[in-house]
Amino acid sequence: MTITFITGANKGLGRETARRLTELGHTVLIGARDQKRGEEAAAALGARFVPIDVTDDESVAAAAADVLGHEGRIDVLINNAGVHGTAADPADLVGEDALAVFQTNVVGVVRTTNAFLPLLRRSDDPVIVNVSSGMGSLALTHDPERPESKVVVPLYTASKAALTMLTTQYAKGLAGIRVNAADPGYTATDLNGHSGFQTVTEGTDAIVALATEGPGAGTGRFVSREGEVAWS
Repeated sequence: MTITFITGANKGLGRETARRLTELGHTVLIGARDQKRGEEAAAALGARFVPIDVTDDESVAAAAADVLGHEGRIDVLINNAGVHGTAADPADLVGEDALAVFQTNVVGVVRTTNAFLPLLRRSDDPVIVNVSSGMGSLALTHDPERPESKVVVPLYTASKAALTMLTTQYAKGLAGIRVNAADPGYTATDLNGHSGFQTVTEGTDAIVALATEGPGAGTGRFVSREGEVAWS
């Protein structure tokens, strides 16, 4: 039985990923900082709720200890938790704005990955999926035919570019663990006020594909539902 831990899984892409993987036979652990929403999502999906705030060291350590005590390992870690941050004019951005976004979207991934590595290393086929975005791709944000080129959100895009690079570095440095990044595409979620043109099911295609690949699949990739993404 594949055991999968998903951060930010009480709504949006995380919840839909949890739903789909549960249907595929995974034992899914719903990670979320909102206890009420997390418990409701877990009950509805047949999963188990584990409280976690990826911006807090003690919370992440407690979540890893909880999983160690219950399941004893995980096979797949999906770093999905993310924030959009302020929509302020770039000229008005300050350091605290940047810290708030990077604390979740990048530092939170480092914190969670580090805490869960011992659990992943107990798996026969450990996998990490980082939910990034085409908004962090230099190629896509400079292509006038792409929707990513029409938006100016400096902190979110910079954080996702950093996350994709972090993914490639982890893929090189973590022997025996497949580490890939997923680009959901422009999906209707709370993060964008449900303005995206994709459904959450379409938006989770790449995440689910990476989470269900068999042993020997590639590592260090940035993948969308259409295939690999050029991010440089």
